[in-house]
Amino acid sequence: MTAVLALDQGTTGSTALVLSADGRVLGRGYREFTQHFPSPGEVEHDAEEILRVTVDAAREAIRQAGVTPAAIGITNQRETVCAWERATGRPVHRAIVWQDRRTAARCAQLEKQKLFDIGKRAWDRDLLKLFGVPQAALPEVRNSSGDFGTAASEHFGAALPITGVAGDQQAALFGQGCWKPGQAKNTYGTGAFLLLNTGKHRATSKRGLLTTLACGPRGEPVFALEGSVFIAGAAMQWLRDGLKIIKTAAESEQLAKSVTDTGGVYFVPAFVGLGAPHWEPNARGTIVGLTRGSERAHLVRAALEAMAFSTKEVLDAMLADAKIKLSSLLVDGGAAANDWLMQFQADVLGVAVARPDLVETTALGAAGLAGLGAGLWKSANAFLAGRTFTPFAPSAARRAVQARAAEWHRAVQTALHWAG
Repeated sequence: MTAVLALDQGTTGSTALVLSADGRVLGRGYREFTQHFPSPGEVEHDAEEILRVTVDAAREAIRQAGVTPAAIGITNQRETVCAWERATGRPVHRAIVWQDRRTAARCAQLEKQKLFDIGKRAWDRDLLKLFGVPQAALPEVRNSSGDFGTAASEHFGAALPITGVAGDQQAALFGQGCWKPGQAKNTYGTGAFLLLNTGKHRATSKRGLLTTLACGPRGEPVFALEGSVFIAGAAMQWLRDGLKIIKTAAESEQLAKSVTDTGGVYFVPAFVGLGAPHWEPNARGTIVGLTRGSERAHLVRAALEAMAFSTKEVLDAMLADAKIKLSSLLVDGGAAANDWLMQFQADVLGVAVARPDLVETTALGAAGLAGLGAGLWKSANAFLAGRTFTPFAPSAARRAVQARAAEWHRAVQTALHWAG
C-alpha cells in the first residue's frame, strides 16, 4: 500500500499522520513539548526536544499503520527560528518562537528592506547588493513539492525522502482543497488564522493584510491574502479558567443555544490588542451592554459571536483588497467543532461554511504536497477526493445576524478608543 508520512510540527506539540493514497488515516501519533518563558514577552523551544518528540510521534504513527511510508511531508510553525552549527547540525541555542516579542523592532526594520520579490519568487539581487547582504546567507527559495533530502534511516528504520514542505497555514489551505480564487479557510485555534486564495492575482492590501504565496492542486504557486485574529478560542479558555463560568469549552455550545440572543451584550476579546484588520496592540478587551438581566449564557454567546464577527471583519477586508467574491469558507481548529458557532458563522457571512470530518487539515496538506513531490500522484484532487464534510448553509436568520455585526463594530471602536 502506498502511504505518506505527514509531520505537523506545531507550537505546543508535534502531530504525525500516516495517510493512504486516497487520504485515509492509517496511523496517528502526537507528542507535546516544553514551553520556555525566560522573561516577559520571551518564548523559546528546545530544538533537540522538538526533534525527539516529532520522531517519537512519527514512529507511533508508522507502528499503527503497519506500512513504511514512501515519502515525508513536513509543515511547521513558520516564523519560529533556530541557529545551528553547520558542522554538527546541533542547535546553538533554544529556538525563538513566533510569539516572542524581543526581536520585533529588528524585524520591522528588516521588513522595510523588501529583499524578497514575491512576484518573481526570488531574492532581489539589486537590493541584496545595495544593503550588502550575501545571498548565500539567505534560505534557498523552492517550490513546496520536490526533493528536500532524505530522513536518516536511524529515525524510521529506512531512509525516507522528504518531498513536501510548507508553513502551517499554507499547508492547511492546501489540505482544505482551497485551490480556486475566492475560496478561503479559517483555523479557529487560540486565535483565528485566515487565508484567501486570490489565484494569479497578486492583491496588495490597503487594510493591513499580508500578501503571501500558496499552492494550487499540482503544487504550482498561487497568491493569497492572510489575516490573523489574535484571540478566538482563547476567549473560551478565559471564560473557563479566568472567570470560571464554564467548566469546558464544549459547554459553550449548549449555553449559546439556551438564549435567543446575547441580551444586548457585545464582547471584544482584545486581551493582547487587536490583529487584522486593525493592528492596534494597545487595544484592550471590552464587554459592553451589560444589565442586571445579563446572565452567563449571554456572555458565553457574546464570546462565540465575537469569533464569527472578527472572522467577517478580516474576510471583508480580504474581499475588498482582492476585488473578488467569497465562494466558500472551509474551517478547522478546535472551535470549528461547535455546530452552533459554525451555523452562526454561515449566517454572518451569508455564504456556505464547510467543516471537513478529518480535522487535521494541516497534516493533510503536507501529505498532499509530499505525494506530488514524490510523483505518487499528479494532482492532489485524487488524494483529497474521499474527504467528507459537514455543511452549514446560511439560514433565514442571516439578516438579523448580520445586523448585529454592525453593533459589534461599535464595541470594537470602544476597544480601539481605550488604546488612545
